[in-house]
Amino acid sequence: MNPDKETIAKSLLDKFVKAGADDVIININHDNSSQIKFANSKIATTQDWTTAKADIFLAVNKHLVMTTIKDFSEKAVYDAVSRIMKFANASTPNEDYNGIAEGPFTYRNIPETFDPKVANLGETSVDLTESAINAAAEHGSKRSAGVFESSTSSSYLITTNNAEAADKSTKLYFSFRAFVDDYASGHRVCNSRVLSKFKPERIAVEAAEIARQSINPASGEVGVYDVLFEPLPFSNLLAQIGEASSIFNVESHLSCLAGKLNSKIADSSVTITDDGTLANGFGSGKFDAEGVPTQKNTVIDKGILKTYLHNTSTARKHSTKTTANAGLISPTPFNIVFNNGKLNKEEIISGIKKGLIVTNVWYTRFQNYATGDFSTIPRDGLFLVENGKVSGAVKELRISDNLLNILKNVVAIGNKPEQVFGWEVEMPVITPPVLVKDIHFTKSVA
Repeated sequence: MNPDKETIAKSLLDKFVKAGADDVIININHDNSSQIKFANSKIATTQDWTTAKADIFLAVNKHLVMTTIKDFSEKAVYDAVSRIMKFANASTPNEDYNGIAEGPFTYRNIPETFDPKVANLGETSVDLTESAINAAAEHGSKRSAGVFESSTSSSYLITTNNAEAADKSTKLYFSFRAFVDDYASGHRVCNSRVLSKFKPERIAVEAAEIARQSINPASGEVGVYDVLFEPLPFSNLLAQIGEASSIFNVESHLSCLAGKLNSKIADSSVTITDDGTLANGFGSGKFDAEGVPTQKNTVIDKGILKTYLHNTSTARKHSTKTTANAGLISPTPFNIVFNNGKLNKEEIISGIKKGLIVTNVWYTRFQNYATGDFSTIPRDGLFLVENGKVSGAVKELRISDNLLNILKNVVAIGNKPEQVFGWEVEMPVITPPVLVKDIHFTKSVA
């Protein structure tokens, strides 16, 4: 990008202020990304790309606009400012808008969010992918497919309220599915901000082992089961809890947590935090979209709902403080963290009389966001547990239950957390395996 991010951002800010904007936030991001796709145990495609953009928020007499520009030429910037201001003045004012945070702020470095080894990964990404494919094959996988993505990003933010901040990050994402036959499959993901904690070979082996154990599944019986959720499927549900904790969704009648502040909504063993400062957290960063320094928020404390997530505007409306979760329109979590437990997976399984082990889900859909009623389909390995032992693989079942029931019925928590991000889990989640009693299953042929 030429000129640099700081020069562009300050120039844009100055132009919008002179044009009559009250509040302005400019956040310029520069990303270098790489992707490897593999199928049938072979690398199929590789690609690299670079993007540069300016995310813009402005308010003019409570007329709000959010947009993005990617052309930083003098004429394009001039045209964008004129067009955006005209659009703002023509829009309907948002009477609930209460301004942005007042800086300046002091920011702290968050450990393990930038790694020069990731920024200079190069052909090592191919080696890591091939090593994972080979490791799965050595453990019984007949074919494998997935994706490996890496990125290096830098950002610069400035506002009319004296917030000014910069950050840089690296990310690694690996999704691996192993197949033993047309039906038997296993899926695992790994995510990291630093190379030393990135273990694609390990998750490839785990995916292959799930696939091997999934051969010849029996048709599952409809009923009520105790369920051991592996981190991958449980993160899918916890991401929904994270979404429900946003005050935007609460006010929009899209949250099963509405009206439950300071009430017990989960088993006393359950504590859930949102932590934007988590070392190696896939969503961690120095500041939110207003430039407020990120923090750790306890959403559920020993079963009690303690807070909704706010930006400055919504916090002022509700006579509280921002939780540093802007999203300027919809406050959003950074990393949802489920508390760790004391039991290993084998100990949890040994205590299950009649249950299932769910290793993955897809097509999570809500019948009613306000009540939390949902359904989701187990995929890849789904295993029946009888009297403390895995008795075989099953198929053709659908989970049909309720998010709040899930939280209330937690009976055991594992001691090995994993970080999950990916398809259907677009919000980073850190969770161990969790045992939940009395989960309702209906029939599925997916």
